[in-house]
Amino acid sequence: MKKSVLLGTLAVAGLAAGAVSAQTLDEVRARGALNCGVTTGLVGFAAPDANGEWEGFDVGVCRAVAAAVLGDSTAVNFVPTTGQTRFTALASGEIDMLARNTTWTFSRDVDLRFEFTGINYYDGQGFMVPRELGVSSAMELDGATVCIQTGTTTELNLADFFSSNNMSYEPVPIETNAEAQQQYLAGACDVYTTDASGLAATRATFEDSSAHVVLPEIISKEPLGPLVRHGDNEWGDIVRWTLNALIAAEELGVTSANVAELAAGTENPEINRLLGSEGDLGGMLGLSSDWAANAISSVGNYGELFEGNIGENTPIGLARGLNAQWTDGGLLYSPPFR
Repeated sequence: MKKSVLLGTLAVAGLAAGAVSAQTLDEVRARGALNCGVTTGLVGFAAPDANGEWEGFDVGVCRAVAAAVLGDSTAVNFVPTTGQTRFTALASGEIDMLARNTTWTFSRDVDLRFEFTGINYYDGQGFMVPRELGVSSAMELDGATVCIQTGTTTELNLADFFSSNNMSYEPVPIETNAEAQQQYLAGACDVYTTDASGLAATRATFEDSSAHVVLPEIISKEPLGPLVRHGDNEWGDIVRWTLNALIAAEELGVTSANVAELAAGTENPEINRLLGSEGDLGGMLGLSSDWAANAISSVGNYGELFEGNIGENTPIGLARGLNAQWTDGGLLYSPPFR
């Protein structure tokens, strides 16, 4: 999902973000746990399992940061947030970072005064409809009722798409993915629109997923990634480079299974710098030398995290696509560890 524009109370919250003390690393260490904002529940990305344990692709980013900072991937307090509450929670200091299917936009970066620390999923907005409607293209949706989450970029994208194509629609506002699913299945709307990945995750939970179709059109760019408050540069570096460590690890062939062996030293200088057997990159972040090794051993590299939670062999069934490594024709690319 995405976030809303810079209006009303969110703009005020954004201005307040700059005033928050840049001491998040010290606070996390003193607390002994990371407070990580996630969605209220989106299977594959962030949702509690039958035992109440949070799991998913975005959850893995939170756990990786906790492992890098605290040496313990379980030392995370997961804070569910909606499209309306997520930015206030981050700006106020209720959470230390947000990892919640959040789109990097100009206004969120500049006007709301947040710092996006990278992109963990390249996405785009799509549409899902019941197969029985016989719709095969978004260009056939003139006059449709559309379930749409408030406080998200999907609102503006939807308005732009219908306006530019001289079509009309009736919005059915909802706050959470669970509410969207309920309303959509109850027939309160003809269409559900959100990130294509979110549509795939939602459809995977349906009793008969084959009765619903994700239309081929992608109407926007939705670069999703974790974010922190402006002005907390040390903490932002930690979140940024932890994500980069997972991405680089996949490219370099470092996995959760071999990271301990490789951490003893290899013939590849970049692997050695990444895992702490050469140089002092961890010290530059104020962390231990094995910070990245801890993150990778806890959640796996980017590929492991992707395939284990949302990949083609999971109920979500997402192909890597744009989220493949740059060496495989995708957009995934980490700056060098040197």
